Amino acid sequence: MNNREKIFFVLKKYYGFNTLRRGQFEIINSILEKKDTFCLMPTGGGKSICYQIPAIVLEGVTLVISPLISLMKDQVDNLTGLGVKATYINSTQNTELIKEILTETSIGEYKIIYISPERLESKLFRDMIRDLKVSQIAIDEAHCVSQWGHDFRKSYLAIQNFCKELKDKPIISAFTATATEEVRKDSIKLLGLLNPYVYKGNINRENLNLTILKEVDKLETLKDILRDNEGESGIVYCASRKEVDNLYYYLKDLGFNVGKYHGGLKDEEKEIFQEDFLYERLDVIVATNAFGMGIDKSNIKFIVHFTIPQNIESYYQEIGRGGRDGELCNCYLFYAKEDISRVEYIINKSSIMSRREIQLRKLQSMIDYCNLQSCYRNFILKYFENDYKGSYCNNCSNCLNDDELKDFTIESQMILSTVFRTKEMYGISVLIDVLKGFKGPKIIQNNLDKVTTYGIMKEHGSGLIKDLINSLLNEGYVDLKEGTYSMLKLNARSFRVLKNKEKVVFKILDKEDTILNKQLFEELKKWRKDKAYRERIKPYIIFSDTTLIDISNNKPDTLEKLLEIRGVGEKKINAYGEEILKIMAMF
Repeated sequence: MNNREKIFFVLKKYYGFNTLRRGQFEIINSILEKKDTFCLMPTGGGKSICYQIPAIVLEGVTLVISPLISLMKDQVDNLTGLGVKATYINSTQNTELIKEILTETSIGEYKIIYISPERLESKLFRDMIRDLKVSQIAIDEAHCVSQWGHDFRKSYLAIQNFCKELKDKPIISAFTATATEEVRKDSIKLLGLLNPYVYKGNINRENLNLTILKEVDKLETLKDILRDNEGESGIVYCASRKEVDNLYYYLKDLGFNVGKYHGGLKDEEKEIFQEDFLYERLDVIVATNAFGMGIDKSNIKFIVHFTIPQNIESYYQEIGRGGRDGELCNCYLFYAKEDISRVEYIINKSSIMSRREIQLRKLQSMIDYCNLQSCYRNFILKYFENDYKGSYCNNCSNCLNDDELKDFTIESQMILSTVFRTKEMYGISVLIDVLKGFKGPKIIQNNLDKVTTYGIMKEHGSGLIKDLINSLLNEGYVDLKEGTYSMLKLNARSFRVLKNKEKVVFKILDKEDTILNKQLFEELKKWRKDKAYRERIKPYIIFSDTTLIDISNNKPDTLEKLLEIRGVGEKKINAYGEEILKIMAMF
């Protein structure tokens, strides 16, 4: 039999499949041709089968180096259920049992052995395994070997020397779902791969709907998300064990069907919660990033990041656990500026000095992502140097919100001028009062009603002014004063705006629009709510309130006129135009 015949024979015999996914055949064939192989494939893309089939075909044993001991048993149980001879070696086993496993392996009892990378640092283990015929070493989460990666594990650095100690050089296959070009090259070098076949799969998961929720009431919004997804499976990721515990008890007290998972739980507790989630006795699991690796639950319909993740790699890996059945999975990320200092504290507390700068740089990329005005998916794929055609994905909250960018240079000059004239001594709420022309005690006491910009924005709503200030902060037009939560400090960019050397363009919803036809507006809102329910998306993703107000005020009677409304682009015309015109015809 040639390699192709062997691959499809094993595929059918053990896995019951007749076809492979894109890229799998090339990867498996490369390993069977005894080439070192590096594979970048998205979470849920089918990496395991790429080293398991060669393990079955090749003579000798395959060692799988996996970072999570807790998942080894699941992997082995799954393989055993398929009829593949597999086992694992971990820290719960004594030396005699490990010797017995290796002896049985030497006479062909096992084809695959899962081990942790830390096991390779044991001289006793290396001495015991040296005489085995190791045909392949498969490395899961291969990015862990690189300090430039998001999840560096020092023990991964022992892999290259371990391979050199073996009697015959094994084929090395390395797999990861999240690695930039820098990390890929570094990983290949540190793992000692020789002229490897490199497979770069398309990591784009089009069925993941990406939504960033900025400065919202987290608890209220989370409750809305859970209610909207009642009976569906979802994961809520938190930054710390304490946050997991607090949120778990809060949601449980409200009657939600939730469990929890973090490293501080006893093994039996983690196993119970995980099993209850997998077998759908629980709808939602509240967890730290310790949960999810190796979880093959296919029907996860929503994923929430309650706190901003530390890096793009972790974020994309975690949302990749949703929608493995190909169905839509809504991914929500709560972004609050106050959370950034918490995440920075976690990084500084848990990281060695040489890693802090790298991790803080990755956190900044995550912050940039959250503050993005353009397509979220495009940003992620470019981050991983993945090919992506077009500027809009039509499946993230930025692309689905068609509110046009608006020039707020004059309004921004009013705000920045007020910061300057009040000598950078006041917080956002006081600045809003000055701009609106309110005569509160603090205003009178500090003579702020004498400032030349006092009342200059009295025609604008407080909400819009606050949104503008937050946007100025997010986009770097002004800074927060060090050690304060809301006092503003001008920077070089502020002065460029004040001197008319730079324009300020934002995408901000104007909350002060006057509703001229309330009955039509309410009818449009009712239509939007029904449509959102049928399409299983948030109403604001279809049209913002501002756009509905503009439609109700202008009453467009043709698609061409409707296209002139702010927030109505061609994709919205194609999706909803005719229905909107039918509603218009009723009034």
